[in-house]
Amino acid sequence: MNDITSREDIQKLIENFYADLLLLEDIKPVFAHIDFPKHIPHIVHFWSFVLLDEEGYRTNVFEKHRNLPIEPYMFDKWLEVWIRTVDRLFRGEKAELAKQRATVLAFTFKSKWEAKST
Repeated sequence: MNDITSREDIQKLIENFYADLLLLEDIKPVFAHIDFPKHIPHIVHFWSFVLLDEEGYRTNVFEKHRNLPIEPYMFDKWLEVWIRTVDRLFRGEKAELAKQRATVLAFTFKSKWEAKST
């Protein structure tokens, strides 16, 4: 099994991740209005920035998600699916980094979500 080394690898990761995530009945409605063919390149760009040091990503990720009907527990499920998908597809330094960065992202989002609810 190979490591994450290219934008194509990230594309594969993202496509597989969302295919699995959208099987969860409680998560699926959150993304019902998303045009995935249009949205996937933005997600690939974000993770290419995070994992491959590609330049040019300037979007505030939290702000893009702020108005979605997300419950804090969903970040835990998101992370579970992400880690499972990475482990199924890749092994290596960047794969481990993908899991670490996603863990920090999920924690940060969950914390901000809980703070905005109070």
